[in-house]
Amino acid sequence: MSDVVTKAVEALSGKLDGGFDGSVKFVIEDEGAIMVDGDGVRAGDDEADCTMTADAETFAAILEGDLNPTAAFMSGKLSVDGDMGTAMKLGSVLS
Repeated sequence: MSDVVTKAVEALSGKLDGGFDGSVKFVIEDEGAIMVDGDGVRAGDDEADCTMTADAETFAAILEGDLNPTAAFMSGKLSVDGDMGTAMKLGSVLS
C-alpha cells in the first residue's frame, strides 16, 4: 500500500467518526484504492455503490479542505461512477 493511500485512510477515518451509510470506493490514480462503508475506512478495491476517481493531488486537496468535492467534480478533476446520491452524502461529510 502506498504512503498516499495510508495517509488518506487515516484522514478519512478521522472525518467519518460515525460510520457511513453506503459504500464508496476512492481510486487514487497510480496509488491504489480506498473503501468507505459501514465497516469504516480501509485500503481495498471491493465493489461499491459509487466509485470516485482522482489524482493524488486532487484527492489530497479534498481531504485537506482546500477543494470542495462538488467543485472538483464540476471541473473534471474528480470523476464519479455509480450512485450519485451516495457520492453527494460522502461529499457533504468531507466538505
